Amino acid sequence: MGRLDDQSVAEKLSYLKALPLMSPPPDSFNSNSIRVAALQMKASPNSQLNLDRAIELIGQAAAQGAKLICLQELFLTPYFCQSEDHRHFDLAEAIPGPTTRRLSELAKTANVVLVVSLFERRAPGLFHNTTVVLDADGQLVGTYRKMHIPDDPFYYEKFYFTPGDLGFQAFDTSVGKVGVCICWDQWYPEAARLTALHGAEFLVYPTAIGWLSEDKEEYGETQVDAWQTMMRSHAIANGVFVVTPNRVGLEDHIEFWGHSFIAGPSGKILAEADSSEDSIVFADCEKDEIEVTRTHWPFLRDRRIDAYEGLTRRYLDG
Repeated sequence: MGRLDDQSVAEKLSYLKALPLMSPPPDSFNSNSIRVAALQMKASPNSQLNLDRAIELIGQAAAQGAKLICLQELFLTPYFCQSEDHRHFDLAEAIPGPTTRRLSELAKTANVVLVVSLFERRAPGLFHNTTVVLDADGQLVGTYRKMHIPDDPFYYEKFYFTPGDLGFQAFDTSVGKVGVCICWDQWYPEAARLTALHGAEFLVYPTAIGWLSEDKEEYGETQVDAWQTMMRSHAIANGVFVVTPNRVGLEDHIEFWGHSFIAGPSGKILAEADSSEDSIVFADCEKDEIEVTRTHWPFLRDRRIDAYEGLTRRYLDG
């Protein structure tokens, strides 16, 4: 893997100041309307190239008025969890570290909130799949460590990642409260609910999911539909916007299926990418829709919080 060089973000991103659309359109100054962008990228074996590509796409998204920009899971590298290889631990970095410092400067320069997924080296022998939230002033305002860790064919994440210990959270930012879960977390309604109960308005799922070649022909369409349906259900059940940036392209055994999307509080897909190309998915999210949806579908009001004690048990035997 390529290592990051020491060129400053300010020098690398000086072109941003010349972009004519860097100042967002007048209507995006409405605090209730937030333009959100989900970035979908193919991964190079070289981490520097991946960082450069992410910087380029962030600049494009910011130039088109996006104020909340979200990157895919482990954007800096190929999806290395397809094998159990101790050499891959060298890809991890501290948080804060070189990538967060670079992207913090970018967030401040572009005046955007960034959601960034990284391989965290917390201590010798202790690693997490971690996402940080960088506010528009460049401050690191939130850290979430992936709670649900899969171990499926070619998704050997338990070898690399310690389960998260920070719980489900939502972070105050200049665009509102941003909650984060990561990929495999998306299949668990409890994770989405707890994040929403912390006040999340935007629930972001950095993702790396795709087809195995032997599955695609028979199950491919059903798998994508189930994946989107699950997260649309989180939007509906909690009355929040859901933002899902997925990677794309063939990497070893997995063809990452893209289809990055943004859904509104009613579950409607507001924007979606295709299954093959680098993309920026945009949606103008009217935060007033959260109140409207929740008052018409008052699921939070009608929760029987006195009757859910069984949810803290593995299974209700007998």
